[in-house]
Amino acid sequence: MTEPKSRIVVSNRKARHDYFILEVFEAGLVLVGTEVKSLRSGNANLQDSYASVRRGELWLEGMHISPYEHGSIYNHEPRRPRKLLLHRKQIRKLVSQLSEQGLTLIPLSIYFKGPRAKVELALARGKKSFDKRSAIAKRDAERAIAQRMRRSHS
Repeated sequence: MTEPKSRIVVSNRKARHDYFILEVFEAGLVLVGTEVKSLRSGNANLQDSYASVRRGELWLEGMHISPYEHGSIYNHEPRRPRKLLLHRKQIRKLVSQLSEQGLTLIPLSIYFKGPRAKVELALARGKKSFDKRSAIAKRDAERAIAQRMRRSHS
């Protein structure tokens, strides 16, 4: 059986800058109809969103999905908590890992895999400002080396 095509709707580009990504998971996302329509048109924002565990269930907090412009009075609440779907065993493993100090669950991207909305979640540890500076310096040095290599070959 072939894999259904996936199309990234929104990504959290700042996450890889602000966090060390330790492990990545794929979770299903429980949405209402107007949220799906708004998400398909790309009206979502993952800035400042995170996942938390409440009563053995995983919830995505702080994600903004704009109200569907053709919706009625039954349009969705833009910042409501949304349930994430993972196997119970995976949730238990995450709870034990999250009890470690400094670890958090952040969404990296939201995409459609076939007809289903999926979230790419990352178990991450926050970077300090000196970590960010060293990462930027390393990236700049690699870029400069690559440019010198290209110049010497031409």
